[in-house]
Amino acid sequence: MRFKGMDLNLFVAFEALMETRSTARAGEKIGLSQPATSAALARLRDFFGDELLVVRGRRMYPTPLAETLLPRVRECLRSAEGALATSSSFDPARARRTFRVVTSDYVMAAVLAPLLRELAHEAPGIALQLLLPSQAAAESLRRGEADIVIAPSEYAIPGVPSQLLYEEHYVLVGAPDHPIFAGAFTLEEMLHYGFVAVSVGNERSATVGDHQLDTIGHTRRIEVTAPSFTAVPWLLAGTRRLTLMHSRFARIVRAQFGLACAPLPVDLPPLRQIVHFHETRAHDDGVAWLIARIREQAGPNVIDAAS
Repeated sequence: MRFKGMDLNLFVAFEALMETRSTARAGEKIGLSQPATSAALARLRDFFGDELLVVRGRRMYPTPLAETLLPRVRECLRSAEGALATSSSFDPARARRTFRVVTSDYVMAAVLAPLLRELAHEAPGIALQLLLPSQAAAESLRRGEADIVIAPSEYAIPGVPSQLLYEEHYVLVGAPDHPIFAGAFTLEEMLHYGFVAVSVGNERSATVGDHQLDTIGHTRRIEVTAPSFTAVPWLLAGTRRLTLMHSRFARIVRAQFGLACAPLPVDLPPLRQIVHFHETRAHDDGVAWLIARIREQAGPNVIDAAS
């Protein structure tokens, strides 16, 4: 397709070249041969009257004009994708589409896994590409490469549209024979034991639960720090360690690992999970359907750990 003399397919090649800095890898990314990708670069250079990417040794380096063009090209491509998604009605039973979703492994296990079991029957052509949170994942949303990002409201991405997805509370989880679960307990008794904590993302950020305890002036004694939420149950069984766990996830691990759960002896603010989406997806019926199905799957707020 041409627009004012420009073949817009060249924008796809330009974005891939800027991301990979290699004609070979860019070609692999967009399904072109290396000669075809080199030819696309030559046409881009001719159109803009600039080298765009300059070879130095074994790498290619962008010119100032290329750096200036990149965000505008990305905006153009994402807008085109949004227009195409809006132009046709979305029928989940017939659609063949892959949604790219960035979220924690806890959301994957507690919400998305059961949802995918249902979608296998009601929307067999729908697939999810799941990515863990990271700075790179947040940037992929800004570039329009990810469809949605699910994260606590405390980690909202500035300048990106979002909406509340669901809320839930933390509960205390540990081995079934742990003495803390023998009866009612105080916050001081709970903090007497060692805890398993989770640090998430490449930056190893503390979880919202840790921040909330710090806010009310209480600090846990951390014995083990896990790199993911789904690793925590394995670190509790057969020990006297405890953990703060999202109530939806706690219901799953209680059933699968035989762990014990109890409400916390202190009221912490509920965890608010929000969903971000690129502005070009604001009128995307497919993204709207996916968000609605995730919200429906999450259900109402889960507070009672014993239910």
